[in-house]
Amino acid sequence: MQSVVRITKEFRYEGGHALVGYDGKCRHLHGHSYLLYVTVTGRPCTDPESPYFGMILDFKQLKKIVETTLIDRFDHALVLPEGAQLTEELQSAYGNVITLPFQPTSENMVSYFAEQLMAVLPEHVQLFSLRYYETVSSYVEWFAADQPTR
Repeated sequence: MQSVVRITKEFRYEGGHALVGYDGKCRHLHGHSYLLYVTVTGRPCTDPESPYFGMILDFKQLKKIVETTLIDRFDHALVLPEGAQLTEELQSAYGNVITLPFQPTSENMVSYFAEQLMAVLPEHVQLFSLRYYETVSSYVEWFAADQPTR
């Protein structure tokens, strides 16, 4: 039986947000240089005739999945919770404003990203973890093993 292995790919994007009702500086509109590590797990392909022989997923495929699902949408976007004031005006004036049904904290964003990725990953690959840096010294992590079974 082939061993289970993990692969990880790094992604970077720029974005902004505000934490509505927060009692610190993050209540103001501000931006970050985000860094996201996506780790998936699975068994490498054992078919010697396959171009993916020895791979669980080509890094190129993982890149395309993450970019089309997350990065293309959130890069240079302003993320606000639904119902935030001036959302329509900001959208009209500046474009890429995303509203979500939760406060756009890093903790909530990484959980949302995990849900989005799990919905589009190939069946033979499982999402193992996400590490999401908001700043160079602060990050949150999401691990599949920590999640309640559904």
